[in-house]
Amino acid sequence: MTDTAEVTTEGSNDRSFKIKAGVFLTTVAGVSVLAGFSRTIMTAKRKDPAVFETAKAGNVALLEGGSKLAFRALGWGTLYSVVGVGAFCYGCWKLSGASNMDEFKMKVKGTFPQVPRNDPPKSRTDFDGLTDLLKYLSTWGRE
Repeated sequence: MTDTAEVTTEGSNDRSFKIKAGVFLTTVAGVSVLAGFSRTIMTAKRKDPAVFETAKAGNVALLEGGSKLAFRALGWGTLYSVVGVGAFCYGCWKLSGASNMDEFKMKVKGTFPQVPRNDPPKSRTDFDGLTDLLKYLSTWGRE
């Protein structure tokens, strides 16, 4: 019975960890986007401050709202990334000469080395903390 309790506790800790990691990565990504966008706007403002200071009828057409600019950049970036990755994958497919997915999988398996799945680690894998890991890494090649 203790084994079952340990498994459920580990499962909930694992889920909690994944949620915390997801929130952390989302926060870091959001801050990065905000900082990049702010820096871009400030650079544009520094290069041509007159456009940002005056809002005459003729300049309104030149001014583009920040969100509109961001959505346009997001759209172009998405287009470039999807087309680029699609072209790369299609090129790999055509260079392999495969006619279906199973044949492509076999060609890739034959080309790249196999990663052993069940070999036990040859060195230490559990550490008490970052200090323990750094001490281990600093003495690793000397043994």
